[in-house]
Amino acid sequence: MASVEAAAEHERILREIESTDTNCIGPTLRSVYDGQAHGFFMEKLEGRIRNHDREIEKMCNHHFQGFVDSITELLKVRAEAQKLKSQVTDTNSRLQDDGKVILTTMEELTQCRVQQRNIATTVEKLTRCLPVLQMYSKLQEQMKAKRYYPALRTLEQLEQRCLPQAGEYRFCAIMAENIPRLRVRIRDVSMSDLKDFLESIRKHSDKIGETAMKQAQAQDQRSLNSAGLQQRGGSGRRVRKVSPSTELDGQSSSPLSEQDSGILDVEDEEDDEEEEVPGAQELVDFSPVYRCLHIYTVLGARDTFESYYRKQRRKQARLVLQPHSNMHETLEGYRRYFNQIVGFFVVEDHVLHTTQGLVNRAYVEELWEMALSKSIAALRTHSSYCTDPDLVLDLKNLIVLFADTLQGYGFTVNQLFDMLLEMRDQYGEILLKKWAMSFRQILDQDNYSPIPVATPEEYHSIISQFPFQDPELDKTPFPKKLPFSEFVPKVYCQLKEFIYACLKFSEDLHLSSTEIDDMIRKSTNLLLTRTLSNCLQYAIKKKNVGLAELVQVIINTTHLEQSCHYLEEFISNITSVLPDNMNATKLYGTSTFKVSGARSLAEEEIYTKLNQKIDQFLQLADYDWMATQAAGQASDYLSDLIAFLCSTFAVFTHLPGKVAQTACMSACKHLSTSLLQLLLEADVRQVSMGALQQFNVDAEGGERFARAGPVPGFQGDTLLLAFIDLRQLLDLFTQWDWSTYLADYGRPTCKYLRVNPHTALVLLEKMKDTSRKNNMFSQFRKNERDKQKLIDTVVKQLRNLISSHQS
Repeated sequence: MASVEAAAEHERILREIESTDTNCIGPTLRSVYDGQAHGFFMEKLEGRIRNHDREIEKMCNHHFQGFVDSITELLKVRAEAQKLKSQVTDTNSRLQDDGKVILTTMEELTQCRVQQRNIATTVEKLTRCLPVLQMYSKLQEQMKAKRYYPALRTLEQLEQRCLPQAGEYRFCAIMAENIPRLRVRIRDVSMSDLKDFLESIRKHSDKIGETAMKQAQAQDQRSLNSAGLQQRGGSGRRVRKVSPSTELDGQSSSPLSEQDSGILDVEDEEDDEEEEVPGAQELVDFSPVYRCLHIYTVLGARDTFESYYRKQRRKQARLVLQPHSNMHETLEGYRRYFNQIVGFFVVEDHVLHTTQGLVNRAYVEELWEMALSKSIAALRTHSSYCTDPDLVLDLKNLIVLFADTLQGYGFTVNQLFDMLLEMRDQYGEILLKKWAMSFRQILDQDNYSPIPVATPEEYHSIISQFPFQDPELDKTPFPKKLPFSEFVPKVYCQLKEFIYACLKFSEDLHLSSTEIDDMIRKSTNLLLTRTLSNCLQYAIKKKNVGLAELVQVIINTTHLEQSCHYLEEFISNITSVLPDNMNATKLYGTSTFKVSGARSLAEEEIYTKLNQKIDQFLQLADYDWMATQAAGQASDYLSDLIAFLCSTFAVFTHLPGKVAQTACMSACKHLSTSLLQLLLEADVRQVSMGALQQFNVDAEGGERFARAGPVPGFQGDTLLLAFIDLRQLLDLFTQWDWSTYLADYGRPTCKYLRVNPHTALVLLEKMKDTSRKNNMFSQFRKNERDKQKLIDTVVKQLRNLISSHQS
């Protein structure tokens, strides 16, 4: 039963395989292999395959004979078809050969008739259109030759007369359509020429300006050399604008505006035969401007052209007025800047005078105002970076030439000269800095010693540099010494050089002699009161400057002060302004060298250094404060100090009397005060009477120095008053006159009026022993013990005196 079911299942699977697509037999075959009788299935499958093979073989055997018969018939038909094709080809070849002759003859006849008709028509139409073609050919030649204004006239004739007569032809319509485009082309080409012209003058502005400024400079030179030519017509030569008689580009039919090249001709009015100087505008051909202006006028677009020209030139003006960042470094930078500006306005001035309305005076003046403000601002900025006075002076001369050049073309330049007056102050500051370096170099190289002269030639050489007069010195034989050092004539020469430098800047500024004189005097005053004074103070404050150098500085400044009136005469001579003019500024020599100036500082330094030297000697003092008796002679340090003071004040003989007296009084006061402070120092705990007596001997040595009068000019014992405080204190102690001091204290007639009770108390405290361990009177005799008691009593009385006056 199972085998029957398996056979039925296998049959079903075989039918399914035969009737199903091969892509879907996978599940079917899987069901076979899942069963147990797949071997039996394979046998049935092979049997089914054999059955099908037998059926295919039977079908092929049945149809084979018919296939062979069909092939045999097709072979027979192919041979007949080849014969038919050959016959048809032969027939067609004969027909074509027979028809060629007829076709050729017909074509020749037709072509001949067409040519005859066309020739007749062409002759007729060309007769009517030839004037149009001739006019158009002429137009093309004019366009090729860049004769745009005649081309516009030809276009007008072609449009209004020739084309209407020719009729409505396509080429006429094309020409009519091209006429507006040709007008636009002419306009654009002329505008292109104008742009090339604008670019050309932008490039040549530098050269044009350079030529114009050279002409102005040459004209100024001729004016200076020929006063007679200046009187006639304002100048011997003038610049005028001319239109050359030669035609532009050889075209006789061009309008006058196309012939005018806009050349500036410089002509000598005094001698027509003199060689003409080339004008600046000869560097540029102005015909594109005139040509373009005329074309735009014919085209009815003059306003557009004027607007474009002015707009482009205004842009170029802004570019010209923009300086290079490093313009201030060299004079050539400024020169190129000025050349470009001058070149720009020379061109505009020429266009103004050779065209009618392209630019007007108001437009040019507006551009000039803009240029003036921007150039002045640029000059102020860049000149402020300059520290070289020679460059500033050259810049000033260049600005003057720049202003004179443009003034010759009718432009107002007052603001430029106002700016030069501002630069004058800057120039003065730069000069002050330069001269400050010169003064410091002179001071550093000076030996601060009187100038020795061995021969009259040397003497006169120095006198020629510095105005020095001393009849007494003239009588002394050679060799001799001038009182001042080399610093004086060198500084005086530098002062004159400074005045010359100031004068150079004032030239050509259209200033009066009084204004120049006032400017020079004010600048010289600044040099004296600020620069020279500061340099002298700097030299005085150096640490290595000694008393001898300070004395020489005072002597030098005294002679420089005396020479100031010679400087005033020198300034008056070069400015032609009388020195007694009530408006003339005076030189502040006194304030520079005397009042609160270098001399005052030198005097203070002398006083300070004298006191410092006294302090150095006092530091050598070595007192035995417990000495029993005085040595009988002054201490070594004091003897050396007195010898130093004597030699020092001997050098002060050339100083003004007041300076020497003040220095001597200051030294004596400082010596007295320092001795007193030495006695009262806290380090000095005890002072014996013998030490006090030795101190008194030293004080008497100082008084003897004061009494000897080291410096003349003191009345009586005025110098001794410097020691009065110390003298009264020492007398009070050495004479032990306490009863008188205590009884007369506070009275105007008191013998010891300058003794302060506090000072006396301090010194008295030093004379008694406050230490029980080291009692200086413990081993003395009875009278010494009584004296100690007396000291205690006086100390008590002094304290009572102090307390009573404080309350």
